[in-house]
Parts: sequence; structure tokens; C-alpha cells
Amino acid sequence: MAGYDYDLFVIGGGSGGVRAARVAAALGKRVGIAEEYRFGGTCVIRGCVPKKLYVYASQFPEHFADAAGYGWTVPEASFNWQTLVANKDREIARLEAIYKKNVEGSGGETFHSRAMIIDPHVVHLLDGDRTVTADQILIATGGRPAAHPALPGHEHCIFSNEAFDLKELPKAIMIEGGGYIAVEFANIFHGLGVDTTLVYRGKEILSRFDMDLRRTLHETMEKKGIKILCHAVSEWVRKRPDGRLDAHLTSGQTLTVDQVMLAIGRVPNTENMGLEGIGIEMTAAGAIKVDDYSRANVDNIWAIGDVTNRVQLTPVAIHEAMCFVETAFKDNPTAPDHDTIATAVFSQPEIGTVGLSEDEAVKRFADIEIYRASFRPMRHTLSGRDEKMLMKLVVDGASRKVLGAHILGPDAGEMAQLLGIPLKAGLTKDDFDRTMAVHPTASEELVTMYKPTYRVKDGQRV
Repeated sequence: MAGYDYDLFVIGGGSGGVRAARVAAALGKRVGIAEEYRFGGTCVIRGCVPKKLYVYASQFPEHFADAAGYGWTVPEASFNWQTLVANKDREIARLEAIYKKNVEGSGGETFHSRAMIIDPHVVHLLDGDRTVTADQILIATGGRPAAHPALPGHEHCIFSNEAFDLKELPKAIMIEGGGYIAVEFANIFHGLGVDTTLVYRGKEILSRFDMDLRRTLHETMEKKGIKILCHAVSEWVRKRPDGRLDAHLTSGQTLTVDQVMLAIGRVPNTENMGLEGIGIEMTAAGAIKVDDYSRANVDNIWAIGDVTNRVQLTPVAIHEAMCFVETAFKDNPTAPDHDTIATAVFSQPEIGTVGLSEDEAVKRFADIEIYRASFRPMRHTLSGRDEKMLMKLVVDGASRKVLGAHILGPDAGEMAQLLGIPLKAGLTKDDFDRTMAVHPTASEELVTMYKPTYRVKDGQRV
């Protein structure tokens, strides 16, 4: 390793890349990391963090309305989009500085530059036209919103990146897509007073989530006033003389809106990096193929995070980074564990989920018990809000192991994080039953559903 400029060079300054760089540098390794845009990556700069801030902002109208039932008189409120954007920018700048400082504070060297691999041990930094060598190279360049160049008028559309920084809050928006990004932004814009329509090609939003959650969230969103059009996609988008957009759908409808946002998936950032030139194997979608330990097919080249298209979640990228350091620098080969990952959708109401959905469990196990509770949470009793909470446990009838836990309602994401621990540990429904409830809470339902709502044996509900 002494013959190289660096023991490790990381390309990509997102959560995974920064974690790998920081931890390796703290071990005394000579580390360099290049980021062409802003340190923090998708999550911090144009993803999870600003999105959650906008979710908070969009929830206040309901909080103001609910306050009356608790005796509060709230004056008529007004919202300023530019203030939200400016305050978001200030917080993101603070976090970006921390990410960069953490690497440098651990002894790593940071570069603001696009990087290309021109040899398995050589990286070219375009900014400054500098070439460096490294014993190990880690690619953590993440992903970006999938474009839709086949859509006539796609140049008039925005993606999640642009949605955070619009000059003006639109009066009406159409969002195409049915995944968590589309659903979350639909709730954000609606909460901020925007006339919102969600268009999705499938039969129900949020594929791969438990169907009970999907249906209940769909119904709740429509009750709030969000229009959801399934079995439809855009055929064309045209700009009108007044600057608004017409979006024509396969259903025959034409929507006139101020913005059309495409949220139709994400693709890995692997173009124009020199990967093909050194023989890196990639999938048809452009993701880097890696083995169980995040190694690419070329010696000393590794990849983690969304660029591998394994599980596109920030905590997964960080976990993969830690496993990489163990494997590459601690002589402790450690494969990332992608099983039983808790996740959340910050819709309104939230979804929190971990483990198998009912449909997945039925395919794998002959005898499934379903424990299900739907109720109005206590916080809505005085406000009068007609909004139900849903809790569901999926249990293997033979072993009694809890296979999945699914929640729709306030603080569902927080509950999912905690539920990830017992499900990861393989605890049983009997363990849940032996756990004392905390009263009065919504989460006590998780340990007080003693009898199954129904069973599914050999694929048939009984």
C-alpha cells in the first residue's frame, strides 16, 4: 500500500461513502474522497432530510384544525413557501459542512470534483486535472431520479430534486408514480395547499408493501382531497400559452396543472466514470454487480449503496460501508445483512413496516396467522378527525415467529424502528403477548392482540 497515494479512495460523498471514508481514516488509513456536487449525497441534500422537513411543514394545517377540539383558538394561518425553502437550505448547508468536517477530522482528504477511474488503481479528478493512485477504490455514487425521455414534453417536467427548490409553490400539481417518493410528495404538496393529483400505472399505490396498508392509505389520502388515478400514465405534456401544463393520460383525461413531477423510480449513477474501460460488470439497469461482500469483479474495486441497486435506503448504505471497512481493512470479512429491514413511508398518515407482508408470507409458509386492529387513535377523539390507525402482525402458525409488523398511523416510522429489533431477533407472538402494554398508547395494540383475526392455510383464508 505504501506505493500508492491513498490506501482508500472513495468516489461519492453521500452517507455510505462518507461513513466508509471517515471510519477508514480513523483507523489510520490514508483516505481520499471525491464528491462532484455537495457532501451529504441524496439523503442529506435532496432526499430524506429535506423531505422530512417538508413533511413537518405540511402537517401544520391539520394540527391547527385539530387544536380546536382541545380548546385552542388558532388565528387564521398563512404559509410562505420561500421561507420554508430558505430555512431548509440553511439546515442542509449546516449538515453538509458537518459531513465534510467529519471526514477531514478523522484524517481523510476531501475533493470537490468529479472522479473517473482510468485504471484499477488510478483515479482522475477532473477539477484541477489531477490524477491520484489508490490501493482500494470504493464507488458510492448513489442514484438519481429516472428520466422519461420517451414522454413527449418531458422537458417540461420536474423530479424530486427540483421539487425542493421551486421558485413558487404551484397551485396544482400532477405527480406520476406510485412509490414512496411519489406518495410522500403528494401528501407534502396537498398539506401545503396544492391541488394534487397522483397518477400511477398500477392497480394500487406502494407496491411491495402490505396490501392492507396500501388500500387504507389510498382511501385516507382520497378522503383528505388528494386525487389518485390508477391504471393510467402520461401520454404527453404540453406547455400552454399561459405557462401552465396540460398532461394527457392514457385514461383519456387531460389535467391542467402548474407542475408535472415524475417519480417513476431511480437509476444508478455509473455513466461516464470509466467503469466499462476497466471491465467493471454492471446490470442492464446500470448498477454495479457486487458479491456478498460488496466487491466488484475487478480486484480492489468495491461498491456500496444505491449504485449497486440492492436496497435503496440510506441506513443500508451506511451498514454496507461498515461491513466494507471490516472486510477490506480489519481482516474480518463481513457481508451486509439485507434481511428484515425496517422502513417507513412519511405519508400522512405514516407507514412503518418491517418483515414480510401477508402476501409474501402466504407464499412461503403453509399456516399464517393474521392479527389486525383498526381504530381511531386517541389523539383524534377530541379533534373529531375521522382517520383510522391500522396495526397488523403476520405470524407463522407453526413456529409462532412474528414474520411481519405493519403500521399505518401517527408515529408509525418510530414504531417500525423499534419493531425491527424483536423481528430481527426472531421473537415469537408469545414473546409479544408476554410483554406488558404501555397505556394509553396506540402501540399497546401490538402486545394486546391475543387472538388472530384470521388464518391463511395453504393459501386459503379460514
